[in-house]
Amino acid sequence: MVPYFYYYRNMDIKSAIRALSALAQETRLGIFRYLITTGPEGITPGKMAEQLAVPHTTLSFHLKELSRAGLVLSRPQSRFIHYSADYQTMNRLISFLTENCCAGAPCETASPEICYPEISEKPPLLEKENP
Repeated sequence: MVPYFYYYRNMDIKSAIRALSALAQETRLGIFRYLITTGPEGITPGKMAEQLAVPHTTLSFHLKELSRAGLVLSRPQSRFIHYSADYQTMNRLISFLTENCCAGAPCETASPEICYPEISEKPPLLEKENP
């Protein structure tokens, strides 16, 4: 039997470690951050390699590692494969990491559930501050 504290919502400790390990490399972190900006439709590896100035073979290796960690989704579309960030896994990881923020008191910051694939020029919290 697995102890109850081993899991947090839908993110278990081993999945969190796998995701954090994948992101603990400069190129992979850059790729993941870029994929977040492309939205749910994603982007093809060719365009991504061009935008990030990463060789195709290097990009392929890093996309495989991010996919293995559950952070990246791939879907075929005609002759191409489109890669996109897995926002659900990203939100579960953020939620896992911030579970005990504010020492259990209600948090003043926005919850991780506000992280949606929609891209805006400024985060929602900053829009409130500027009338």
